[in-house]
Amino acid sequence: MRLLLLLGLLLAIDLYAFQAFRTLAQGWSATLKNTLTIVFWAIPILTLVLVLVASYTDFSQTNKAAYSILRTLVFIAYISKLLILPVLLIDDLRRLIFWTTDYFNPQTPRHDLSRSRFLAQFGLLLGSIPFVSLTYGIIRNPYRYKVFRETARIKNLPATLDGLRIVQISDIHAGSFTFKEPVRQAIDLINAQQPDLVFFTGDLVNDRAEEMQPYMDVFDKIKAQYGVFSVLGNHDYGDYVPWATPEAKQKNLENLKNIHRQLGWRLLVNEHETIDIKGQAVAVIGVENYSALERFPRHGDLQRAHAGTDHAALKLLLSHDPTHWDLQVIKGFPDIAVTFSGHTHGFQFGVEIPGFRWSPAQFIYKQWAGLYRQGEQFLYVNRGLGFLGYPGRVGILPEVTVLELRQA
Repeated sequence: MRLLLLLGLLLAIDLYAFQAFRTLAQGWSATLKNTLTIVFWAIPILTLVLVLVASYTDFSQTNKAAYSILRTLVFIAYISKLLILPVLLIDDLRRLIFWTTDYFNPQTPRHDLSRSRFLAQFGLLLGSIPFVSLTYGIIRNPYRYKVFRETARIKNLPATLDGLRIVQISDIHAGSFTFKEPVRQAIDLINAQQPDLVFFTGDLVNDRAEEMQPYMDVFDKIKAQYGVFSVLGNHDYGDYVPWATPEAKQKNLENLKNIHRQLGWRLLVNEHETIDIKGQAVAVIGVENYSALERFPRHGDLQRAHAGTDHAALKLLLSHDPTHWDLQVIKGFPDIAVTFSGHTHGFQFGVEIPGFRWSPAQFIYKQWAGLYRQGEQFLYVNRGLGFLGYPGRVGILPEVTVLELRQA
Protein backbone atom coordinates (compact mmCIF):
# COMPACT_ATOMS: atom_id res chain seq x y z
CA MET A 1 0.00 0.00 0.00
CA ARG A 2 2.80 2.43 0.87
CA LEU A 3 4.50 1.61 -2.41
CA LEU A 4 1.31 2.28 -4.36
CA LEU A 5 0.77 5.59 -2.55
CA LEU A 6 4.33 6.66 -3.32
CA LEU A 7 4.05 5.77 -6.99
CA GLY A 8 0.66 7.51 -7.17
CA LEU A 9 2.11 10.70 -5.68
CA LEU A 10 5.04 10.68 -8.09
CA LEU A 11 2.71 10.12 -11.03
CA ALA A 12 0.57 13.08 -9.94
CA ILE A 13 3.69 15.27 -9.82
CA ASP A 14 4.66 14.09 -13.32
CA LEU A 15 1.22 14.76 -14.79
CA TYR A 16 1.05 18.24 -13.31
CA ALA A 17 4.62 19.16 -14.31
CA PHE A 18 3.87 17.91 -17.83
CA GLN A 19 1.50 20.86 -18.19
CA ALA A 20 4.48 23.21 -18.41
CA PHE A 21 5.94 21.16 -21.22
CA ARG A 22 2.61 21.03 -23.11
CA THR A 23 2.10 24.78 -22.81
CA LEU A 24 5.62 25.52 -23.95
CA ALA A 25 5.52 23.00 -26.80
CA GLN A 26 2.56 24.57 -28.58
CA GLY A 27 3.69 25.38 -32.09
CA TRP A 28 6.68 23.05 -32.03
CA SER A 29 7.19 20.39 -34.71
CA ALA A 30 5.69 16.96 -34.10
CA THR A 31 9.13 15.32 -34.14
CA LEU A 32 10.49 17.65 -31.44
CA LYS A 33 7.36 17.23 -29.32
CA ASN A 34 7.52 13.44 -29.49
CA THR A 35 11.22 13.34 -28.71
CA LEU A 36 10.93 15.56 -25.65
CA THR A 37 7.82 13.71 -24.49
CA ILE A 38 9.78 10.46 -24.51
CA VAL A 39 12.63 12.12 -22.57
CA PHE A 40 10.17 13.58 -20.03
CA TRP A 41 8.43 10.26 -19.31
CA ALA A 42 11.69 8.28 -19.22
CA ILE A 43 12.27 9.49 -15.64
CA PRO A 44 8.91 8.18 -14.29
CA ILE A 45 9.51 4.86 -16.03
CA LEU A 46 13.01 4.68 -14.55
CA THR A 47 11.58 5.53 -11.14
CA LEU A 48 9.01 2.74 -11.38
CA VAL A 49 11.65 0.21 -12.40
CA LEU A 50 14.03 1.35 -9.66
CA VAL A 51 11.38 1.19 -6.95
CA LEU A 52 10.21 -2.26 -8.01
CA VAL A 53 13.75 -3.64 -8.31
CA ALA A 54 14.75 -2.18 -4.93
CA SER A 55 11.60 -3.62 -3.35
CA TYR A 56 12.12 -7.19 -4.51
CA THR A 57 15.90 -7.57 -4.91
CA ASP A 58 19.10 -6.61 -3.13
CA PHE A 59 20.24 -4.48 -6.07
CA SER A 60 21.38 -1.69 -3.72
CA GLN A 61 24.13 -3.99 -2.41
CA THR A 62 25.01 -5.96 -5.55
CA ASN A 63 25.70 -2.84 -7.63
CA LYS A 64 26.05 0.05 -5.20
CA ALA A 65 27.53 2.48 -7.71
CA ALA A 66 24.72 2.12 -10.24
CA TYR A 67 22.05 2.13 -7.54
CA SER A 68 23.44 5.27 -5.90
CA ILE A 69 23.64 7.21 -9.15
CA LEU A 70 20.21 6.13 -10.41
CA ARG A 71 18.56 6.87 -7.06
CA THR A 72 20.14 10.31 -6.97
CA LEU A 73 19.16 11.16 -10.54
CA VAL A 74 15.55 10.26 -9.76
CA PHE A 75 15.68 12.40 -6.62
CA ILE A 76 17.11 15.35 -8.58
CA ALA A 77 14.43 15.00 -11.25
CA TYR A 78 11.58 15.16 -8.74
CA ILE A 79 13.13 18.01 -6.76
CA SER A 80 13.29 19.93 -10.04
CA LYS A 81 9.68 19.11 -10.85
CA LEU A 82 8.51 20.20 -7.41
CA LEU A 83 9.97 23.65 -8.07
CA ILE A 84 7.92 23.87 -11.26
CA LEU A 85 4.62 23.07 -9.52
CA PRO A 86 4.11 26.38 -7.62
CA VAL A 87 4.56 28.33 -10.85
CA LEU A 88 2.01 26.12 -12.62
CA LEU A 89 -0.38 26.54 -9.70
CA ILE A 90 -0.12 30.34 -9.98
CA ASP A 91 -0.88 30.11 -13.69
CA ASP A 92 -3.85 27.79 -13.07
CA LEU A 93 -5.29 30.14 -10.46
CA ARG A 94 -4.79 33.08 -12.82
CA ARG A 95 -6.57 31.29 -15.64
CA LEU A 96 -9.37 30.18 -13.31
CA ILE A 97 -10.01 33.79 -12.29
CA PHE A 98 -9.96 35.01 -15.89
CA TRP A 99 -12.14 32.20 -17.19
CA THR A 100 -14.65 32.81 -14.40
CA THR A 101 -14.71 36.51 -15.25
CA ASP A 102 -15.03 35.74 -18.95
CA TYR A 103 -17.97 33.44 -18.26
CA PHE A 104 -19.97 36.26 -16.68
CA ASN A 105 -18.66 38.93 -19.06
CA PRO A 106 -17.93 37.23 -22.40
CA GLN A 107 -17.60 40.56 -24.25
CA THR A 108 -14.14 41.22 -22.72
CA PRO A 109 -12.20 37.95 -22.67
CA ARG A 110 -8.87 38.33 -20.91
CA HIS A 111 -7.24 34.93 -21.18
CA ASP A 112 -3.72 35.48 -22.47
CA LEU A 113 -1.84 32.41 -23.73
CA SER A 114 1.44 34.33 -23.87
CA ARG A 115 1.40 34.71 -20.08
CA SER A 116 0.91 30.97 -19.65
CA ARG A 117 3.85 30.36 -21.96
CA PHE A 118 5.96 32.83 -19.98
CA LEU A 119 5.09 31.16 -16.67
CA ALA A 120 5.78 27.74 -18.17
CA GLN A 121 9.18 28.95 -19.33
CA PHE A 122 9.88 30.46 -15.92
CA GLY A 123 8.85 27.25 -14.15
CA LEU A 124 11.07 25.12 -16.38
CA LEU A 125 13.96 27.54 -15.89
CA LEU A 126 13.47 27.38 -12.12
CA GLY A 127 13.39 23.60 -12.18
CA SER A 128 16.49 23.41 -14.35
CA ILE A 129 18.65 25.13 -11.72
CA PRO A 130 18.81 22.19 -9.25
CA PHE A 131 18.76 19.69 -12.12
CA VAL A 132 21.82 21.17 -13.81
CA SER A 133 23.76 22.05 -10.66
CA LEU A 134 23.17 18.77 -8.81
CA THR A 135 23.89 16.69 -11.91
CA TYR A 136 27.09 18.65 -12.49
CA GLY A 137 28.01 18.04 -8.85
CA ILE A 138 27.80 14.28 -9.43
CA ILE A 139 29.75 14.28 -12.68
CA ARG A 140 32.49 16.77 -11.82
CA ASN A 141 33.00 17.20 -8.09
CA PRO A 142 32.96 14.05 -5.92
CA TYR A 143 36.70 13.45 -6.47
CA ARG A 144 37.77 17.02 -7.20
CA TYR A 145 40.03 17.33 -4.17
CA LYS A 146 41.10 20.78 -3.06
CA VAL A 147 43.86 21.80 -0.67
CA PHE A 148 42.78 24.40 1.90
CA ARG A 149 45.73 26.18 3.54
CA GLU A 150 45.44 28.03 6.84
CA THR A 151 47.79 29.39 9.50
CA ALA A 152 47.08 29.35 13.23
CA ARG A 153 49.22 31.66 15.34
CA ILE A 154 49.65 29.99 18.71
CA LYS A 155 50.48 31.85 21.89
CA ASN A 156 53.61 30.54 23.64
CA LEU A 157 54.39 28.13 20.80
CA PRO A 158 58.02 26.98 21.21
CA ALA A 159 60.32 28.29 18.49
CA THR A 160 61.26 24.75 17.44
CA LEU A 161 57.58 24.04 16.63
CA ASP A 162 57.15 27.19 14.57
CA GLY A 163 56.08 26.06 11.09
CA LEU A 164 54.73 22.67 12.20
CA ARG A 165 52.65 21.41 9.25
CA ILE A 166 49.54 19.36 9.95
CA VAL A 167 47.45 17.74 7.23
CA GLN A 168 43.89 16.90 8.19
CA ILE A 169 41.37 14.70 6.40
CA SER A 170 37.94 13.69 7.62
CA ASP A 171 34.75 11.84 6.71
CA ILE A 172 36.11 9.37 4.18
CA HIS A 173 32.85 7.38 4.08
CA ALA A 174 34.46 4.56 2.12
CA GLY A 175 31.12 2.88 1.50
CA SER A 176 30.06 5.77 -0.73
CA PHE A 177 33.01 5.61 -3.11
CA THR A 178 32.21 4.28 -6.56
CA PHE A 179 35.69 4.57 -8.08
CA LYS A 180 39.07 3.66 -6.62
CA GLU A 181 41.64 5.35 -8.81
CA PRO A 182 40.54 8.95 -8.16
CA VAL A 183 40.93 8.32 -4.42
CA ARG A 184 44.61 7.55 -4.98
CA GLN A 185 44.96 11.13 -6.22
CA ALA A 186 43.85 12.35 -2.80
CA ILE A 187 46.58 10.28 -1.14
CA ASP A 188 49.17 11.66 -3.55
CA LEU A 189 47.93 15.14 -2.73
CA ILE A 190 48.26 14.48 1.01
CA ASN A 191 51.80 13.14 0.73
CA ALA A 192 52.82 16.00 -1.56
CA GLN A 193 52.28 18.40 1.34
CA GLN A 194 55.15 16.70 3.24
CA PRO A 195 53.21 16.78 6.52
CA ASP A 196 54.77 16.57 9.95
CA LEU A 197 51.50 15.07 11.24
CA VAL A 198 48.38 13.71 9.58
CA PHE A 199 45.07 13.75 11.45
CA PHE A 200 41.95 11.83 10.44
CA THR A 201 38.90 13.04 12.32
CA GLY A 202 36.34 10.27 11.97
CA ASP A 203 33.70 8.56 9.82
CA LEU A 204 35.94 6.10 8.03
CA VAL A 205 32.86 4.19 6.79
CA ASN A 206 29.14 4.74 6.41
CA ASP A 207 28.18 1.85 8.67
CA ARG A 208 30.16 -1.36 8.20
CA ALA A 209 33.88 -2.01 8.61
CA GLU A 210 33.91 -4.14 5.44
CA GLU A 211 33.30 -1.01 3.34
CA MET A 212 36.96 -0.10 3.88
CA GLN A 213 38.42 -3.34 2.56
CA PRO A 214 38.70 -2.30 -1.13
CA TYR A 215 40.61 0.85 -0.11
CA MET A 216 43.12 -0.56 2.38
CA ASP A 217 45.93 -0.48 -0.18
CA VAL A 218 45.08 3.15 -0.92
CA PHE A 219 44.90 4.75 2.51
CA ASP A 220 47.82 2.79 3.93
CA LYS A 221 50.05 4.91 1.67
CA ILE A 222 49.53 8.06 3.77
CA LYS A 223 52.82 9.11 5.33
CA ALA A 224 53.80 11.75 7.89
CA GLN A 225 57.12 12.41 9.62
CA TYR A 226 55.70 12.02 13.12
CA GLY A 227 52.77 9.73 12.43
CA VAL A 228 49.13 9.47 11.40
CA PHE A 229 46.53 9.81 14.18
CA SER A 230 42.80 9.12 14.01
CA VAL A 231 39.53 9.08 15.95
CA LEU A 232 36.04 7.65 15.49
CA GLY A 233 33.03 9.50 14.09
CA ASN A 234 29.31 8.95 14.59
CA HIS A 235 28.98 6.67 11.54
CA ASP A 236 31.78 4.39 12.69
CA TYR A 237 29.66 2.89 15.48
CA GLY A 238 27.22 1.26 13.04
CA ASP A 239 24.22 2.97 14.62
CA TYR A 240 22.36 3.54 11.35
CA VAL A 241 21.86 -0.04 10.18
CA PRO A 242 20.11 -3.03 11.80
CA TRP A 243 22.31 -5.73 13.29
CA ALA A 244 21.33 -9.32 14.00
CA THR A 245 22.66 -9.09 17.56
CA PRO A 246 24.39 -6.50 19.78
CA GLU A 247 27.46 -8.73 19.58
CA ALA A 248 27.53 -8.39 15.78
CA LYS A 249 27.47 -4.61 16.08
CA GLN A 250 30.29 -4.64 18.64
CA LYS A 251 32.33 -6.98 16.44
CA ASN A 252 31.93 -4.56 13.55
CA LEU A 253 33.33 -1.75 15.71
CA GLU A 254 36.27 -3.89 16.80
CA ASN A 255 36.96 -4.77 13.16
CA LEU A 256 36.94 -1.08 12.31
CA LYS A 257 39.41 -0.29 15.09
CA ASN A 258 41.64 -3.05 13.76
CA ILE A 259 41.50 -1.48 10.30
CA HIS A 260 42.97 1.73 11.71
CA ARG A 261 45.85 -0.32 13.08
CA GLN A 262 46.34 -2.15 9.77
CA LEU A 263 46.53 1.20 8.00
CA GLY A 264 49.30 2.24 10.34
CA TRP A 265 47.16 4.89 12.02
CA ARG A 266 47.26 5.51 15.75
CA LEU A 267 43.60 5.39 16.75
CA LEU A 268 42.99 7.48 19.87
CA VAL A 269 40.01 6.27 21.89
CA ASN A 270 39.60 8.76 24.75
CA GLU A 271 43.36 8.86 25.19
CA HIS A 272 46.41 10.81 24.13
CA GLU A 273 49.80 10.14 22.64
CA THR A 274 52.79 12.29 23.55
CA ILE A 275 55.33 12.59 20.77
CA ASP A 276 58.70 14.29 20.72
CA ILE A 277 59.04 16.84 17.95
CA LYS A 278 62.39 18.60 17.86
CA GLY A 279 62.82 18.21 21.59
CA GLN A 280 59.31 19.41 22.48
CA ALA A 281 56.52 17.26 23.93
CA VAL A 282 53.41 17.46 21.75
CA ALA A 283 50.25 15.85 23.11
CA VAL A 284 47.87 14.57 20.44
CA ILE A 285 44.56 14.01 22.23
CA GLY A 286 41.75 11.99 20.68
CA VAL A 287 38.19 11.44 21.86
CA GLU A 288 35.33 9.33 20.64
CA ASN A 289 32.34 11.09 19.11
CA TYR A 290 30.83 13.73 21.38
CA SER A 291 28.13 16.08 20.14
CA ALA A 292 26.06 18.91 21.54
CA LEU A 293 23.18 17.65 19.34
CA GLU A 294 21.13 14.92 21.00
CA ARG A 295 20.66 12.85 17.86
CA PHE A 296 24.38 12.07 17.71
CA PRO A 297 26.25 9.81 20.17
CA ARG A 298 28.25 10.97 23.18
CA HIS A 299 30.97 8.43 23.77
CA GLY A 300 33.81 10.89 24.23
CA ASP A 301 35.58 11.40 27.56
CA LEU A 302 37.80 14.47 27.19
CA GLN A 303 38.68 14.55 30.89
CA ARG A 304 40.14 11.08 30.66
CA ALA A 305 41.90 11.72 27.34
CA HIS A 306 43.41 14.99 28.59
CA ALA A 307 44.69 13.62 31.89
CA GLY A 308 48.47 13.41 32.00
CA THR A 309 49.20 16.06 29.37
CA ASP A 310 50.28 18.83 31.76
CA HIS A 311 53.92 18.57 30.69
CA ALA A 312 53.20 19.01 26.97
CA ALA A 313 54.36 22.20 25.27
CA LEU A 314 51.55 21.89 22.70
CA LYS A 315 48.16 20.16 22.96
CA LEU A 316 46.15 19.25 19.89
CA LEU A 317 42.69 17.65 20.02
CA LEU A 318 40.95 15.40 17.50
CA SER A 319 37.17 15.42 18.00
CA HIS A 320 34.84 14.49 15.15
CA ASP A 321 31.90 16.78 15.92
CA PRO A 322 32.65 20.55 15.96
CA THR A 323 29.85 21.25 18.45
CA HIS A 324 32.10 19.61 21.05
CA TRP A 325 34.36 22.69 20.93
CA ASP A 326 31.77 25.10 22.31
CA LEU A 327 30.24 22.50 24.59
CA GLN A 328 33.38 21.42 26.46
CA VAL A 329 36.72 22.39 24.98
CA ILE A 330 36.76 26.18 25.28
CA LYS A 331 34.90 26.05 28.59
CA GLY A 332 37.01 23.57 30.48
CA PHE A 333 40.27 22.99 28.58
CA PRO A 334 41.89 26.34 27.74
CA ASP A 335 45.29 24.69 27.29
CA ILE A 336 44.18 22.87 24.11
CA ALA A 337 45.59 25.08 21.39
CA VAL A 338 43.86 23.61 18.32
CA THR A 339 40.87 21.29 17.91
CA PHE A 340 40.40 19.40 14.63
CA SER A 341 36.87 18.33 13.60
CA GLY A 342 34.84 17.28 10.56
CA HIS A 343 31.31 15.83 10.46
CA THR A 344 29.42 18.63 8.66
CA HIS A 345 30.72 18.00 5.10
CA GLY A 346 29.75 21.65 4.59
CA PHE A 347 26.48 19.90 3.63
CA GLN A 348 28.27 19.15 0.31
CA PHE A 349 26.36 22.15 -1.01
CA GLY A 350 26.93 25.86 -0.81
CA VAL A 351 28.80 28.87 -2.11
CA GLU A 352 32.39 29.73 -1.29
CA ILE A 353 33.87 32.75 -3.04
CA PRO A 354 36.31 35.36 -1.74
CA GLY A 355 34.49 37.44 0.86
CA PHE A 356 31.34 35.31 0.95
CA ARG A 357 30.43 31.85 2.23
CA TRP A 358 27.03 30.23 2.53
CA SER A 359 25.76 26.72 3.12
CA PRO A 360 22.65 25.18 4.69
CA ALA A 361 25.11 23.76 7.23
CA GLN A 362 25.27 27.14 8.96
CA PHE A 363 21.65 26.81 10.08
CA ILE A 364 22.63 23.80 12.20
CA TYR A 365 26.30 24.29 13.00
CA LYS A 366 27.86 27.46 14.35
CA GLN A 367 31.21 26.27 13.04
CA TRP A 368 30.71 24.35 9.80
CA ALA A 369 33.86 24.74 7.66
CA GLY A 370 37.29 26.31 7.94
CA LEU A 371 39.27 27.94 10.75
CA TYR A 372 37.65 29.50 13.82
CA ARG A 373 39.17 31.26 16.81
CA GLN A 374 38.01 32.15 20.28
CA GLY A 375 40.53 33.76 22.58
CA GLU A 376 43.76 31.83 22.21
CA GLN A 377 42.10 28.63 20.99
CA PHE A 378 41.47 27.49 17.43
CA LEU A 379 39.06 25.08 15.77
CA TYR A 380 39.40 23.74 12.26
CA VAL A 381 36.39 22.06 10.63
CA ASN A 382 37.29 19.95 7.62
CA ARG A 383 34.77 19.74 4.75
CA GLY A 384 35.30 15.99 4.34
CA LEU A 385 37.18 13.87 1.84
CA GLY A 386 34.25 11.68 0.82
CA PHE A 387 30.52 12.09 0.47
CA LEU A 388 27.35 10.63 1.94
CA GLY A 389 23.85 10.31 0.53
CA TYR A 390 24.20 12.64 -2.43
CA PRO A 391 27.16 11.23 -4.46
CA GLY A 392 28.58 14.60 -5.36
CA ARG A 393 29.26 18.15 -4.24
CA VAL A 394 28.08 21.58 -5.33
CA GLY A 395 30.24 24.52 -4.31
CA ILE A 396 31.78 22.70 -1.32
CA LEU A 397 34.64 20.58 -2.63
CA PRO A 398 36.25 17.56 -0.90
CA GLU A 399 39.08 18.82 1.27
CA VAL A 400 42.65 18.18 2.22
CA THR A 401 43.57 20.63 4.97
CA VAL A 402 47.06 22.00 5.51
CA LEU A 403 47.24 23.87 8.81
CA GLU A 404 50.55 25.47 9.66
CA LEU A 405 51.27 26.46 13.26
CA ARG A 406 53.15 29.70 13.81
CA GLN A 407 54.23 31.70 16.84
CA ALA A 408 51.80 34.47 17.77
